[in-house]
Amino acid sequence: MTSHITLTDYLADAPNDLGGVIAAMAGVGRDLSRRISRGALGGALGKSVGKNSDGDQQKALDVMADAVFHAALKGLPVKYYASEEQQSIVTMNPDGHLALAIDPLDGSSNIDMNVSIGTIFSVFKAANKADQSFLRPGREMIASGYIIYGPQTSIVLTLGNGTALFVLDYKTDDYLLVEPGLNIVDDAAEYAINASNYRHWAKPIQAYIDDLVAGDVGIRAKNFNMRWVASLVAETHRIIMRGGIFLYPSDDRDGYEMGRLRMVYECAPIAFLIEQAGGMATDGSNRILDLTPAHLHVRTPFVFGSKDKVTRVAAYHDLPDIETSPLFGKRGLFNVEGSI
Repeated sequence: MTSHITLTDYLADAPNDLGGVIAAMAGVGRDLSRRISRGALGGALGKSVGKNSDGDQQKALDVMADAVFHAALKGLPVKYYASEEQQSIVTMNPDGHLALAIDPLDGSSNIDMNVSIGTIFSVFKAANKADQSFLRPGREMIASGYIIYGPQTSIVLTLGNGTALFVLDYKTDDYLLVEPGLNIVDDAAEYAINASNYRHWAKPIQAYIDDLVAGDVGIRAKNFNMRWVASLVAETHRIIMRGGIFLYPSDDRDGYEMGRLRMVYECAPIAFLIEQAGGMATDGSNRILDLTPAHLHVRTPFVFGSKDKVTRVAAYHDLPDIETSPLFGKRGLFNVEGSI
């Protein structure tokens, strides 16, 4: 239920000077929301303008969003700024004590399709060296969140004590607290995966999806629905609001051996939010927040959502090889009544 508590109120007692930093991010989000809502009237936002350091296509809005977030953080206690759109870390305020990682515009391939897109960010206490500030386990972050630009512009935020939802009220230009303690439900029957890549997946992932597709005549004895938006923020928001599971596994294609999502800018911040909302996030087997990225743009497989579902995916990786065969009718670790 919507309250009269604003994001500014919520951040008033935030430690480590987080309040001003997150408020600045929220202000940029408000401005970007207006720009995005104009679509083609606001210019060719979805136009390709080159490639980033990792070879991915950059859209005009990617570059613009990175520039405005960077500018908004000047003068604040952010010592290091790491962006998915930049090859290396930028030192902003030498006297600062925070380090901020950001995907300025997630889902930019959907800009012209009028699909929800967003901004993902995380905050650490700055270390002595720039790279040490980000190449560390995600469990050490002190805040993370995303701004979603959709039918409503919302911020989902954690300061390490639960996950809260704020919605932008255009009448007042304030973000109002809608839910102070989001909790991912366990009984949702939805899963999100790009099924067109089935032939490329490892056998445990194929077996897990086979059992979902089999529905009420399979081992799960229950029907499931598949969703796929191809916008990480949109997928995350659906799962946070109504449960389910998201999978972006590794596969055998060149360049997909570790999936396609970036640990620092996408997976770790989302994992922190998900865990603070009672969910779970892994690389298929291992907890994301326990992993240390090897470099700024390292990729990782990503599985997150309701605990029961994510735990089950990990269990499929422990099955004997024969039990993950497409022709195998039973899974020895599971039974219908006691299934997870």
